[in-house]
Amino acid sequence: MSRPRRVQHPGAIAVFVGPFALLFALFYVLPIGYAVWQSTRTVQRVGTFGPAEEVFGGLTQYRAVLENEAFRDSIGRVLLFGAVQVPVMLGVALLLALLLDSPTARGAKFFRLAFFAPYAVPGVIAAIMWGFLYSPNLSPFRQVTQEVDLLGADLVLWSIANVVTWVYVGYNMLIIYSSLLAIPGEVYEAAVLDGASQWRIAWSVKIPLVMPAIILTGVFSIIGTLQLLAEPQVFRSFSTAVASDYTPNLLVYTTAAVPNQPLAAAFSVVLALATFVLSFTFLKLTQRRAFQ
Repeated sequence: MSRPRRVQHPGAIAVFVGPFALLFALFYVLPIGYAVWQSTRTVQRVGTFGPAEEVFGGLTQYRAVLENEAFRDSIGRVLLFGAVQVPVMLGVALLLALLLDSPTARGAKFFRLAFFAPYAVPGVIAAIMWGFLYSPNLSPFRQVTQEVDLLGADLVLWSIANVVTWVYVGYNMLIIYSSLLAIPGEVYEAAVLDGASQWRIAWSVKIPLVMPAIILTGVFSIIGTLQLLAEPQVFRSFSTAVASDYTPNLLVYTTAAVPNQPLAAAFSVVLALATFVLSFTFLKLTQRRAFQ
């Protein structure tokens, strides 16, 4: 039985790991702990006009979260959003990555940059730009926007989905394309020798081999969907259909501005747990393909 190896330079390990551990604790662990602690507080007043005082309230705020109909509606809204937008975005990203990786593609460097360029535009700027394009009175495409109310209650969610897709499809494309570049050339040569067409190579070779990258982008997209904030916040200036509780993060922002920090913290904790459960479930269901 071999003896465990003794760490030769523990001080060097501490020097390299210490700065990261310190920043991780200060800017990740500590805020989470503070949010959990804040969510257990409740505001108490002595008399009708007495000074407000925060006291320990146990699970009072979490009961209020579960009873809040606006929060449940916002969760359902972003789940519907993600069920449609995420597959469409990842499908387009995969298609663009496959086109760039095609041996017959020309100008791959230019189009790779062109597809990724929208990600360099801040989400707020992109939302403002698209908001003007959707507006019936300001859009250069008035014949379309005056006939189809893209900012109305029925379509504004999908108008926001278009903005998110436009911004992030290039980012996801780059992740998938990088995974395609990592596939050994011998795999393609063997497929060509077997008489496979480019379509068959893409479907039977490339897509299965980049499935871990697709799943990774799927996890990122699920997390991003539940954190949707900037685009709905901007669209409130263009559409009356986007209320202050349109998405969970927007409801948290509005609640904290009231101010009601304990309830906002409880919203945040529940939302974080929901994000973890959805992401973990998705990864668990797809891990056989991701790590085979």
